[in-house]
Amino acid sequence: MSDWTLLTLVGTDRPGIVARVTRALYELGCNLGEASMSRLGGNFTILLMVSCPRPQAEVIAALQPMADELELRIHLDPLSGGLHQHLVPNVQVRVFGADRAGIVAEVTGILAELGFNILELNSDVAGEPQRPVYIMNIQGYSERTIEALTKALAPLSARGVSVDVAPVELLIG
Repeated sequence: MSDWTLLTLVGTDRPGIVARVTRALYELGCNLGEASMSRLGGNFTILLMVSCPRPQAEVIAALQPMADELELRIHLDPLSGGLHQHLVPNVQVRVFGADRAGIVAEVTGILAELGFNILELNSDVAGEPQRPVYIMNIQGYSERTIEALTKALAPLSARGVSVDVAPVELLIG
């Protein structure tokens, strides 16, 4: 495989997963690109761009024993893009509300109507089991003003959802 592929690994969270996976890829002569690794409800997920001089089947075969030992499901897909192929976020949207079905759909639907490009979305449920609070942080790119985005999201407050829209300040150079 000479182009970039997307390596996905999912399994129960435990110490050492990242070290074992990246060591195995290094030993195969692979180059690592952009990555997203996250804990989700006791599971650990790795999304990793990988470029390797070996065929895809050989990469999977070499990683499979390690994946089996760590009880990770493994998947490898070709990617059409490469490194540095993304927008830089210029807007952050923070959402808080009593946990209920539909919050993500409502917020992202309004943003989509405004042409907002979601680049990263993280969420969590906090609080007590009897009174859970849904927390979502979105970073994205928009040509709309902060004021326009805030105004479009304002009706959510009537449904108990607090939304804060702010510019992303990047210090580059």
